[in-house]
Amino acid sequence: MFERLPRAADGEAAVVVDHIWKKFRRGERTDSLRDLIPSLLGGFGKKRPAGELRTGDFWALQDVAFSARRGEAVGIVGHNGAGKSTLLKILTRLLRPTAGTYLTRGRVGALIEVTAGFHQDLTGRENVYLNGAILGMRKAEIDRRFDQIVEFSGIGQFIDTPVKRYSSGMNARLGFSVAAHLEPDVLIVDEVLSVGDYTFQGKCIEWMRETLRNGTTVIFVSHNMDAVLSLCDSAVLLKQGRMLASGPTSEVVAEYYRSGGEFSPPLRPDRAARTVSFTSGTGMRGVVEAGERVTFAHTFTADRDVSLSPGFHVRRDGRFVLDTTYGRVRAESLSVAAGETVTLTWTMSFNFPAGVYEVGYHLEDESGGYHEYESHGFVVTVADDQRVRADCYVGLELGAPVPATRHGVALVAELSRG
Repeated sequence: MFERLPRAADGEAAVVVDHIWKKFRRGERTDSLRDLIPSLLGGFGKKRPAGELRTGDFWALQDVAFSARRGEAVGIVGHNGAGKSTLLKILTRLLRPTAGTYLTRGRVGALIEVTAGFHQDLTGRENVYLNGAILGMRKAEIDRRFDQIVEFSGIGQFIDTPVKRYSSGMNARLGFSVAAHLEPDVLIVDEVLSVGDYTFQGKCIEWMRETLRNGTTVIFVSHNMDAVLSLCDSAVLLKQGRMLASGPTSEVVAEYYRSGGEFSPPLRPDRAARTVSFTSGTGMRGVVEAGERVTFAHTFTADRDVSLSPGFHVRRDGRFVLDTTYGRVRAESLSVAAGETVTLTWTMSFNFPAGVYEVGYHLEDESGGYHEYESHGFVVTVADDQRVRADCYVGLELGAPVPATRHGVALVAELSRG
């Protein structure tokens, strides 16, 4: 089921996950003799096939397969309950798969719970040695890297203070610093780049990039899609234990947003308008340069005469960076006759900081309420550009309705990430 081999050569797979399955039993407990003896006795008699589910069993992972070469970063993404933690426990040998095999090449390090080995009554210095030993570092190795660990953590003046006096951020920074100096061949990372303040997070990301340049293979689990896009060459999307998508990071991240549930306001009971299509000038690529101008075409039709105020919005991390409607721009509603199909175009410059942005739309009735509301119309990834800051301007132009003959109006809005 598991095989650990010598360090991978350039271009060689350092991690291979070969059709892993893992099942659990709901409500299973073996933390006392009362629970353990019936569990053991239940294993005697007819042996069931590994792939057969008994009453109460469920699959946490189903047929998961991917690989990562030396020096490559693979992102593992998915909403809560997708199976990410189970997969990491298998890769770190805390769990055995029900079926399937996997292998790693070289020394494996894990940045999962970075303060798990800390003793609260010991000083930071003592915990560096304790945690380093737990992670598999020899004392001579810790001695050699001690100054680097302390400098990276940024808590040098408090290194001889008991860690119970530290803030949670200080604890996390010191724990990350110890684990970051393992120098493994394969590094498994789970949501640890959120530790500390903004400056320390930047140091963590830059350190991750350096480890990749040095040939370390990284398996990176995170809900931070900006970090996944920044660090990973490819990604795997899990949903309820199954692989929903795999491939280039930008495409998998886009599918992550599309697959996630999003709150939508109640729709009118007398819905009379619906979208025919919502397309983008970026095509299926979905990746733009900072400042690139993109046109979105919203085509909709009406089942009866109706007055609408179609809407257009852009969000990042669930927060609106742009939210407007036809009515706000034109100061009037758009009348659509029964059976008529209309196309509106929204053209804007993605003059935003690098990251992932969701473009959505809606059809609002003039008298109130929605005929349709869609949060995940399109996902756009903005490439990194150091000239773009948090506060920026974007020119949004609403094209004339087709087949209507009204003239377009330009709107310049000041946007802020918040």
